[in-house]
Amino acid sequence: MPNEFNFPIIDEFRANNGVVGGMFAGARLVLLTTAGARSGRPHTVPLGYLPDGGERVLVIASAGGSPRHPAWFHNVLAHPRVTVEDGTFTYDAAATVLSGAERDDAFARAVEQDSGWADYERQSGRTLPVVALAAIPGPPRFNASTPGGALRVVHDAFRRELRLIRAEVARADTTVLGAQLRVNCLTLCAGLHGHHVREDDGMFSGLEAARPDLAPVLQRLRAEHERMAVLLEQLQAVLADPVGDRAVLAAEVDRLAALVEDHLDYEEKSLIPVLDG
Repeated sequence: MPNEFNFPIIDEFRANNGVVGGMFAGARLVLLTTAGARSGRPHTVPLGYLPDGGERVLVIASAGGSPRHPAWFHNVLAHPRVTVEDGTFTYDAAATVLSGAERDDAFARAVEQDSGWADYERQSGRTLPVVALAAIPGPPRFNASTPGGALRVVHDAFRRELRLIRAEVARADTTVLGAQLRVNCLTLCAGLHGHHVREDDGMFSGLEAARPDLAPVLQRLRAEHERMAVLLEQLQAVLADPVGDRAVLAAEVDRLAALVEDHLDYEEKSLIPVLDG
């Protein structure tokens, strides 16, 4: 895509913590910054991505169905260390081009969720590369200027992912759960669990020591973490069933979403004034 097309999307993405409108409204997007294969200069491009569980996401070098690989793909071959912006965090990542069965399985998951990927591959006349972007461990770089702002952008990312998953479950064509839908849900489960553990062991412990008056608030938040842990286990049990039922999944996701959304609202109302005070 020409730069004049990408620039307003990049600006909108950064201004709205990863949310854009127009043709990409409701899409999972990241900004990928690579070093030019020859020049070494940074180049940033917005890309759709697939959750892949754990600490990596997948991007596909479709170039909109062009017969040539996109420039960013040539860049990662030459310089596999890249920078990723997901709207919540900015982080360094290692780019790896998938091959063999791993590539084919990942691409099949992508097509299962959006047949447009198969259309792009047919149109291009080439096998579309699938690239894994694995986060390199390091201190988190929040896209926020205050502790309360950081909490809000993390929460908004969970809200956005819950909306996407609920929509994906609702429009699934069959009662059988698709592979990528399972991965999306499991990635959300892992993200929520990790976030709650970090809050319990980090932020909440610090607030308990500094602000004893917050004890009732923190007690409620910890209790809700425990309730959510039970719902996450139930959701994972549905996902582990090889013939899991879409209707059952929808009910579990709705139950989880209702608790998560109330929890996030209460936590922000109670803690952001303290964190930023």
